[in-house]
Amino acid sequence: MLERFIALRYLKSGKSSGFAYVVTWFSFIGIALGVATLIIVTSVMNGFRAELLDKIVGMKGHIVVSDVEHKGINNYDDVVRQIEKIDKRILKVIPQIEQQAVVMANGQARGALVQALSQQSLTKKNLISEHIKAGKIAAFKEQSIFIGRRMAEILGVKIGDTLELMTPDGEVTTMGTTVKSETYTVAGVFEVGMNEYDKNIVLMPLAEAQDFWEMPGKVSQIEIFIDNVDNSQEIARKIVQMLGSGFMVLDWKHSDSSIFHAVEVEKNVMTLILSIIILVAVFNIISGLTMLTSSKVKDIAILRTMGMTKKSILQIFFTIGSAIGILGTGIGISLGLLVSLNIDRIKQFLEKFSDSKLFSEEIYFLSQIPSKTDWMEVCFIAVFAIVLCLMATLYPAKKASKLDPVEALRV
Repeated sequence: MLERFIALRYLKSGKSSGFAYVVTWFSFIGIALGVATLIIVTSVMNGFRAELLDKIVGMKGHIVVSDVEHKGINNYDDVVRQIEKIDKRILKVIPQIEQQAVVMANGQARGALVQALSQQSLTKKNLISEHIKAGKIAAFKEQSIFIGRRMAEILGVKIGDTLELMTPDGEVTTMGTTVKSETYTVAGVFEVGMNEYDKNIVLMPLAEAQDFWEMPGKVSQIEIFIDNVDNSQEIARKIVQMLGSGFMVLDWKHSDSSIFHAVEVEKNVMTLILSIIILVAVFNIISGLTMLTSSKVKDIAILRTMGMTKKSILQIFFTIGSAIGILGTGIGISLGLLVSLNIDRIKQFLEKFSDSKLFSEEIYFLSQIPSKTDWMEVCFIAVFAIVLCLMATLYPAKKASKLDPVEALRV
């Protein structure tokens, strides 16, 4: 009890401790900021990975099956039924046509990725069906299309307007291949929250696409959604064994591995760099306590002559360092969680305050800053910071306990 009381007095004794007091509190601030920043960065990077996975896989499927020769899959209903029976972990199987095209409206033209599927399949595709901003799924029928919100803004169209869809896959003549075009009515507008999809994707009924691209009774690919993304490779192998060599089967880890690998590498590098902030703060604890020990030499000598043991002196300075580390980590965790859980609101406030765009959809793909707090990572960061602080406290605390009271009083 006495040791804690003395430690608290030393923490408050700013004037008598001099520069050691300043260094000690700088280390406290450094630990708090380091822990907070580390939590914020890891949460945002986790959020980016989760959002990208949700959006990319939600639009493309966990596993995609296509024919090797790229001529289209015949009897795709039979193939769908076979795939559905392979594994109970397969939730949805969606046949579709995917083609590149050009859309035109109001004198503007832009490239687009056309995904054609049935109205029933569109209902199953939650990323679209749950994010329709205008129109209804029931309107997804003959001569109609759904487009993303960003595309609608760029082309200046709304529900009921028409778009011209063009493809170079027209008739072959002596003058070359003609451009094939068709006019469709905008029946729905969706917004999935990923800029690349909201401005580049066009959805159209499967029957319309089969007629437009002259693929009667065929689809270009089959998308498969499963219960857990981590099971994709195992299920993909089963599909390959069942379908045989005429098909190509790719899971999300192969088709988009570069994106997720880049996010993972960036997260690891940022974590390493920001951990250095905590290390710097830890060295400040060593410096601060060492300087505090030097400024309290006579106090330590008096305490020793009054009967205080070396263990008690060690406990005093260990308590000081531990308090700085634990309190700094606690405040850092609180600040980090507060920011990471409200980061998009903070971004919106800063954008209004500075009157500038801080998070561009075109650069970062997503329309808002994602954040996903991993509580295991938060616990690891807290333990990491506290353990480092306790280790840093040992050296100056031992040094203080080993001071010879006779020599100290002579100084």
